[in-house]
Amino acid sequence: MQFDRFKVLTFDVVGTLIDFEKGLLDGFRAFGGPAARDLSDDDIFGPYVEARDIHPGRASQVMGEVYQHVAGKLGLDSSEAAAVAFQAHVLKWPAFPDSVAALKRLRKRFRLVAMTNADRVIFSSYSHTLDNPFHEGVTLDDVGIPKPNPRFFDYNRGRQSAFGYKQDEILHVAQSQYHDIGVARELGYSVCWIERRQGQKGFGGTPVPKEVTKPDFHFATLAQLADAIDADMAGEW
Repeated sequence: MQFDRFKVLTFDVVGTLIDFEKGLLDGFRAFGGPAARDLSDDDIFGPYVEARDIHPGRASQVMGEVYQHVAGKLGLDSSEAAAVAFQAHVLKWPAFPDSVAALKRLRKRFRLVAMTNADRVIFSSYSHTLDNPFHEGVTLDDVGIPKPNPRFFDYNRGRQSAFGYKQDEILHVAQSQYHDIGVARELGYSVCWIERRQGQKGFGGTPVPKEVTKPDFHFATLAQLADAIDADMAGEW
């Protein structure tokens, strides 16, 4: 598979390494009151995507407002106390079961760089959850604009070039077709799609992309990527 041509792996964090859909659903069901119990996942995802578009700011500040928007749409508990509890819960969203171990394996071979729409507060919490695997983290606070804006990728390319890394030495690893895979491919990056929703219908808690972009590499889990790299590069070690 020729993974040996890469020196840097850049990662989307929320949705690829952190199970944001589980965190999101658990939060609404924990704080939404009795009305939340009978809602399907998609019942929650639809108004959430709408709310995040209306409140696109720093997640450490706006997720309470996102909660109240969704609560108003779905008839959930929309009290200030529920919104505050949901906001705090965002910091505790869990990692996917394979993320920590797979990142440890990948760090032995590559420079790992987070590229996340999370702000610095949220990213710091999630990095801790992931056992601090990154050599560097690029956040919404650093860039000032979120993915899929190409300037986010341009900013990181400049950061990595300062360390001597070229664009063709970077593999971008992500779950979101909308935020990452499509734009990264358009900008000429090699991309690896970690399809965390493989086998499920729709796009869950992320916006629907204009089209599904074919990646260079495609796996259902990060562990599968680490396995493929270990197999491909075994001859070097």
